[in-house]
Amino acid sequence: MPLYLEIIVCVLLLIGGIFLLVGSYGLARLPDIYMRLHSPTKASTLGITGVLIASMILHSYLQEFISIKELLITLFLLITAPVAANMIAKTAIHHEIKAKEKTRGKELINSMRNRDAPPE
Repeated sequence: MPLYLEIIVCVLLLIGGIFLLVGSYGLARLPDIYMRLHSPTKASTLGITGVLIASMILHSYLQEFISIKELLITLFLLITAPVAANMIAKTAIHHEIKAKEKTRGKELINSMRNRDAPPE
């Protein structure tokens, strides 16, 4: 395997691993559900994307044709992660889970719960 491909794969794996580590740490440390939604939907999605693209590059080189499986998995994750986060947030609002003191946009949570127009 050429050196430049090894470097590209290693860099993508390192970047993906760092994003996954930050996303996992944020999921464990952030105080309420509204803040915790950002960690897995943003950092972890970018992390798994880096790992899957590195895998796609490696398998494409080893098999001598473009590996599409990893690309499809990446697209599926990039599409479904925001939708899942939206559904989790709506469920938390429906069950009237209180936001912590430091959470921004609490007035939006209350207006959504009451189905009012957002405040201007």
